[in-house]
Amino acid sequence: MLVSLRWLRDYVDVELKPGELADRLTMAGLEVESVDEAGPEFTNVVVAKILSIKSHPGADKLSLCEVTTGDENYPVVCGAKNINVGDVVPLAQVGATIPGGYTIKSSIIRGEKSEGMLCSEDELGIGEDAAGIMILPGGLSLGEDLADALDLKDTVFDIGITPNRSDCLSVIGIAREVAAITGKKLKLPEIVFTEAEENTKDITSVDILNPNLCPRYTARIIKDVRVGPSPHWMRLRLEAVGLRAINNIVDITNFVMMEFGQPLHAFDFRFLEEGRIVVRGAQEGEEFVSLDGKERILKADTLMICDGVKPVAIGGIMGGMNSEVTDDTGTVLLESAYFNPTSIRKTSKWLGMSTDASFRFERGVDPEGVVRASNRTAQLIADLAGGKICRNCIDQYSRKIKPVENIPLRVKKVDEVLGVKVKAGEIKKILKSLGMVVNKTEDGSYLVTPPTFRVDISREIDLIEEIIRIHGYDGVPMSLPAVPERTDIKNREKTLEEKIRVILTGQGYSEVINYSFIMPESANILGLKEDDEGRKFVMIKNPLTEDQSVMRTSLVYGLLDTMRKNANAGCFDLRIFEKGKIFIAQKEGELPLEKEKIAGLITGIRYDDLWHWKELLSDFYDLKGCVENLFDGLMVRDVKFKSGTDVPLLHPGKSCGIFVDDKKIGFIGEVHPGVLEKMDLKRNAVVFELDFDFLAMHYTEEIFYREIPRFPISSRDVAFLVGKDMEGERILDLVVGESEELLEKAAIFDVYYGKGIPEGMKSTALRFTYRSSDRTLTDDEVDEAHNRIVERIAGLTGARIRGKED
Repeated sequence: MLVSLRWLRDYVDVELKPGELADRLTMAGLEVESVDEAGPEFTNVVVAKILSIKSHPGADKLSLCEVTTGDENYPVVCGAKNINVGDVVPLAQVGATIPGGYTIKSSIIRGEKSEGMLCSEDELGIGEDAAGIMILPGGLSLGEDLADALDLKDTVFDIGITPNRSDCLSVIGIAREVAAITGKKLKLPEIVFTEAEENTKDITSVDILNPNLCPRYTARIIKDVRVGPSPHWMRLRLEAVGLRAINNIVDITNFVMMEFGQPLHAFDFRFLEEGRIVVRGAQEGEEFVSLDGKERILKADTLMICDGVKPVAIGGIMGGMNSEVTDDTGTVLLESAYFNPTSIRKTSKWLGMSTDASFRFERGVDPEGVVRASNRTAQLIADLAGGKICRNCIDQYSRKIKPVENIPLRVKKVDEVLGVKVKAGEIKKILKSLGMVVNKTEDGSYLVTPPTFRVDISREIDLIEEIIRIHGYDGVPMSLPAVPERTDIKNREKTLEEKIRVILTGQGYSEVINYSFIMPESANILGLKEDDEGRKFVMIKNPLTEDQSVMRTSLVYGLLDTMRKNANAGCFDLRIFEKGKIFIAQKEGELPLEKEKIAGLITGIRYDDLWHWKELLSDFYDLKGCVENLFDGLMVRDVKFKSGTDVPLLHPGKSCGIFVDDKKIGFIGEVHPGVLEKMDLKRNAVVFELDFDFLAMHYTEEIFYREIPRFPISSRDVAFLVGKDMEGERILDLVVGESEELLEKAAIFDVYYGKGIPEGMKSTALRFTYRSSDRTLTDDEVDEAHNRIVERIAGLTGARIRGKED
């Protein structure tokens, strides 16, 4: 929020320098983001007086003026017709600069010398009147710099107001803070005006059909107004805070909004059919053209201000073109109201209309300040637009806002919370300076009633915060907690997380972070069964969008969504992983179950697209190898990959469960084509998901090593004909179970289907490696051990050795 120092001084004596004031406000919780010196765009323009005016001998439309700055006289050629001898005017002297990048030079105009230029408001950039020369007040000192004479220089503070401090969205609100900080007195404007005999209640009426959305609405009629430009002092203040001057009626409502923080609106009474106000909710799909000229389609819960026939304003946000004040307006109906903050916030977001009014209403204005702001506005309209204020103000207050009263405040508690002793007298002084009523009780504590404009204060701790804000945070002694330093503490989960990150990034995978919020439809997209745990969503009460209305139950959907977004951007080759929580809803009244997971996805080409590589696509075994490397890096043993996983989002023939010690800790597999189709993904993708919590309990940082072998190996290859559904893991388990002393390693190096292989069978080729730690093995020793293992496999699985089927 922009605050003018000139305007601020209307309500409090400010003796601090701008920089010092900015520091004091920031330390009191009102962060000053910038301090800027504001002033006119012209230089070397002074106050001058016209001594004589003669006709220009060479031009009928020009005149020759002699002007004086008090010390010296100057000839100036001028074309304006609104000047007279004796007028005090602004003179741009030779060398002066004015808006538009113009520099005034000594010149000859139609044969006559001109030493300067007499200026209009528009030419100086301090008003919109371009019809003639600006006529200045007669009491100004000749030769004085115009910016100083008209007090055009100002300092503007840009203050970041937190959402809970709606009381500071006004100049008086900031002045109140300054007064409390500096110990000065707050000077509120005196509101005095005369009412005409005609009664507002005989002219109009107000009906509130939805008091929940509009608890209070006031209306006042002001007749015989003269619409015109605002006075210079008002335009200066409005422009300093970023508001454009429009006309005196509109400017007055904006001025009071910035002064008191209460938005107001003036309707041209001619355009209010049936001469009355009806406050109601909009009809679904109702159309309305707002003051910005845009047609709005309204929802049923939008608050509308209507006349007897049609809507004339969106309550608390913006008026309509069908009732705006124009140059020939004679009678205005002045609105000042309190609207439901939640309703205004919802409507503002829905319509995408953030206005100065909605900004204040949605944060909460003072419900008891509505009439005061109306009176202040009426006073200014009478003074500046010649309006006649009709007697009485209609005040419909159908649902009274109950104020917070008598908050207990214990002096001892203040000291305990702050860690510094604040005297009881200072506590009382601080709270009273902020507009609070403070009553002492018999036990020495206080009962405090905050003013109604402080919507953020309801508890004792709020009062304590106010005390330390004004007392000063710098008055709290600095101390460090007495915590013994320990350097031997290691967080096991954090260590694991970092190890996983190193292992996966080392294999070319990039970490991603997705939202924990997803859409409920994700369960159907992933093909989850009705009783699947993945459908036990935790619902979000106030979601930003329907696409983020539930908490995720798997990391896989987020990875697939990331793949889709990358594909839409033309990036089809991905290796990504994510570590994060999933959330499973429990019984009503119970907190959701939170689980840590680690998941990954691979899609696209296996290698970079280079001339010496063929375009090979990544597949199941690429990701399986990555997961195996992960387990190896974490020293997790006895990992098994077993087919027949029951994860619906995976291809049934290209997926498996991941087990450690017969406990399932995750899955890996190619994403089901149906899922890819629903997400509009054209390329295959392989995913895995693991239980991070399980890994945290079972990984180890112990490193096992053995002596480097001194004797050579001997290898034997065998291709077994086995059933097509037999897993290679089973064969390897049989090999390990043999506990053959000379066997060092067994691995599958080929699986073949097709020509030469009987229907329903496959060829699984294994390589057996033999070695002794104390000698070189003979062929006979190797053959003897090898034959025992092969016969065991054949006997227990029914496998046949390929090439010896007969």
